[in-house]
Parts: sequence; C-alpha cells; structure tokens
Amino acid sequence: MVIRRACERDLAGVHRLLGQVLEVHAAGRPDLFRSGTRKYSDEELLAMFLDDARPVFVAVDPDDGERVLGHAFCEVQDLRGSNNMQPILSVYVDDICVDEACRGRHVGTALYRHVIDYARELGCHNVTLNVWECNPGARAFYEAMGMSVQKTCLEQVL
Repeated sequence: MVIRRACERDLAGVHRLLGQVLEVHAAGRPDLFRSGTRKYSDEELLAMFLDDARPVFVAVDPDDGERVLGHAFCEVQDLRGSNNMQPILSVYVDDICVDEACRGRHVGTALYRHVIDYARELGCHNVTLNVWECNPGARAFYEAMGMSVQKTCLEQVL
C-alpha cells in the first residue's frame, strides 16, 4: 500500500468511496443526507486534488493498478490571524473512508497516521474532525487512534 496525494487517475476510486460514506450517512440520517447523490463534481474534486490548502490523500494498491483503497480529505486551517484564538495551524479532516472490501487491513490507520505526520510537518498544533453519532464504528476507530472529544455539537430537530 502507498499513500500519496490524490490525482486525476484517482477520480473514479474517490467517487466510489465518497458514495460509500454518503450511504452510511444517508442510512443513519435520512433527514439530512440524500442517498444516491454526489458530494462533489469531477471539477470540484480535481481542483481539490491540486489545492495545498485542501489536500486529499489516497491509499492505493500498487499491485492492483493503483486501485484506491481509502482516502482522507483534509483542510489546513490557519488561525494565525485570528483576533480571539491562539495563533495556530490546524488540520481538519473532513472525511476518511476505507473501501468496504478493504476494511481490517489497517488502511484507515495508515491514512490517519499519514495525516498526523503531514500536520506535524506543517507545524500544526492539532488535527480535528467531526464524526456523526450514527456512525459508531468511525467514532471507535478515531478514539482508538488517540483522538478525544474537543467539543460537542448539539441539535434539536424541529
């Protein structure tokens, strides 16, 4: 397995994984997520693949035509110009997904550690992410990686 920045040849694999994530969320929160839709267009993804402020990493299998096994969508957040926050850099993980067929092979662990190493190289203070309560497996994974609750987002459905 190799982890690298996503590029144009990864487009179909990334779309496939984004679809898997969407279906987990649509099953857990059908009031918010629409099954069978796309989060990003091809153009949006290709722009993100080139954007250093929003890096996308992929885990690929070099022995299987560089098949995308997992991805990590990140956003570098620069708070150094903030009036009320400490002047830090942070990496926000918007999405980590491992192909359903590849789970249990430590792809997620490798992606997560790659993101941590990337954030350290940038001199970041922390790595943050949000996890949906309807996805307890993801929460357990992130806790096993050493993450802890920073803040809680509450809602009242009307």
